Amino acid sequence: MRTLITGGAGFIGSHLTEALLATGDQVTVLDDLSTGRRENLAAVADHPRLRVVCGSVLDADLVGRLVLGSDVVYHLAAAVGAFTIRDRTLDSLRTNLHGTENVVIAAHRYDARLLLASTSEIYGKNDRIGLRETDDRIIGPPTVSRWSYSEAKAIDETLVTGYAHAGLRAVTVRLFNTVGPRQTGRYGMVVPRFVGQALAGVPLTVYGTGEQIRCFCHVADVVATLPRLMARHEAYGRVFNLGSAEQVTIGGLARRVIALTGSSSPIEQISYSDAYGDGYEDMMRRVPDCRRARDLVGFAPTRDLDAILRDVIAERSAAPAEPAVAGP
Repeated sequence: MRTLITGGAGFIGSHLTEALLATGDQVTVLDDLSTGRRENLAAVADHPRLRVVCGSVLDADLVGRLVLGSDVVYHLAAAVGAFTIRDRTLDSLRTNLHGTENVVIAAHRYDARLLLASTSEIYGKNDRIGLRETDDRIIGPPTVSRWSYSEAKAIDETLVTGYAHAGLRAVTVRLFNTVGPRQTGRYGMVVPRFVGQALAGVPLTVYGTGEQIRCFCHVADVVATLPRLMARHEAYGRVFNLGSAEQVTIGGLARRVIALTGSSSPIEQISYSDAYGDGYEDMMRRVPDCRRARDLVGFAPTRDLDAILRDVIAERSAAPAEPAVAGP
């Protein structure tokens, strides 16, 4: 299989690259290295079936040339992270809107199958337990930068749905707090941030009340599911939640990280305004219902939160220290 992975040097993309090479695919990675890193592909850097292209999904001609030689495209490239969206709102919109449009148009033109990586941010402030793919979106005003990400990804999904009606074989996945080795806390991701702070012996900074509920899923469980969805024609034109149902509060997460690292770090609460600036909005709960993916391809996370945290701790303990992010 000739496979193109946009954002393939990123956290999720690099794990997917390794997995597909292991199954025999010929893989081309397209990444502008703005948040992805060549180091993420170190284990397969010399693989004879891997080609790495440094470039942007905003380059329509480059995207077209790469898609032309591909059977399957996994579109993972995106501007992500609360700090990125806040600090580079316009650039993020361009990447998440125009970049996706370039990829979708090329996949339709050259009859490549497409997987779009979307996000649980789609649901906005809808905090019901067991969010389903058909549930309503509840989002804040467009003047709040956070919601620009949700809006852009919703437009991406709409674009893919429209092209699917025109014949594009496409699958959309909404990822819920995917975590694991290689994820960085630099852009606001909470698990690597807490682990880095605990290992450095500095306070774990909990934003807001700490009572927010999240569900964390290991990247390996997510990556193993993506090719299975792409192999099923019944998945084309549909949206699938992928995540864990194991709930934890952010305060509880901080306490578990401290326990598993044996750290003496205290926990420090920081207001949203101090962490992100004025006007930031959050939701108190985000819990997915993943029955649609389970019923079609048997999706079922195999690693609990403690196993996930141990993997992240082991990697961070062996790697050069990343700055312990306390805020912006």
